[in-house]
Amino acid sequence: MELTTVWFILIAVLWIGYFTLEGFDFGVGMLLPVLARDDRERRQLINTIGPVWDGNEVWLLTAGGATFAAFPEWYATLFSGFYLPLLLILLTLIVRGLAFEYRHQRPEAAWHSWWDRAIIVGSYVPALLWGVAFANIVRGVPIDETKDFTGTIFTLLNPFGLLGGIVTLLLFLTHGAMFIALKTDGDIRHRARALSVKLGLGAAVAAVVFLVWTQTMTGDAWSAVLFVVAALALVAGIVMARAGREGWAFIGTFVTIALAVAGLFVALFPDVMPSTTDAAYSLTTTNASATHYTLTVMTWVAVIFTPLVLLYQSWTYWVFRKRISIHHIPEAELEGVS
Repeated sequence: MELTTVWFILIAVLWIGYFTLEGFDFGVGMLLPVLARDDRERRQLINTIGPVWDGNEVWLLTAGGATFAAFPEWYATLFSGFYLPLLLILLTLIVRGLAFEYRHQRPEAAWHSWWDRAIIVGSYVPALLWGVAFANIVRGVPIDETKDFTGTIFTLLNPFGLLGGIVTLLLFLTHGAMFIALKTDGDIRHRARALSVKLGLGAAVAAVVFLVWTQTMTGDAWSAVLFVVAALALVAGIVMARAGREGWAFIGTFVTIALAVAGLFVALFPDVMPSTTDAAYSLTTTNASATHYTLTVMTWVAVIFTPLVLLYQSWTYWVFRKRISIHHIPEAELEGVS
């Protein structure tokens, strides 16, 4: 297998890891005003992702870095052409991270309320815009013979791109509700499980339309298989949630997101960024890649360090695997909060 293909696969794996892991903590943030009835329950929800949200974002940093090193032409065209949405994602992620760190620093209700808004907005914006961005990458954008993006922000706001944003938004909401049901105890657990079923039905409809559209536009037999299994996994997750099997329900949405993202990359290959101006101007794994020497060095680094990172993150999830109940939130921490 060519090293360019190897690194295309590795970058796909990194994005799968990011969306499956960051997806549920985006969902938790978006559901903060929906499921939590008071400050104590909001703290309960935030604590479910408190030990892991920053580790989940490492997948994004690694995916971006790997794209820059392995496919510099792809990185350059993508980040210049998608500058505004990517800037909005970056800014909201920064504010969201600050909210997690600063929310508990003062006891006033107004202080908590402002940081809660930051968490909510910082979860909604990336959840929507990542879908818009990836839908446009798969669909193709105007690229000229010099590998420059020639469109505008409105080019990205096409029906297919907007549908992609709606799909990621609904899938992350469902994934987050499944995670809350899995990680909490008490009334909020039951509310989250019931909501996950409703959200899952909406996500299923939107996802099926989007995946069928993608398949008819650029898919092949392999992407079709992945999309079908992803849809079945989502249905299975909804059924498991209705049956009160939160663990299997969460696995269902996890597999759904993983296979859907994998299917998008399969549908994209061997392009990394198709051109709607002229197919000859499309960026591929060949004409957008770094040198063979660079890819060889990166491969050895990945072979050594990737297992270590996976082991560490798996250990983190294992340590913080238990459910969080309302009684784990001390009353003393709520002094001064209405």
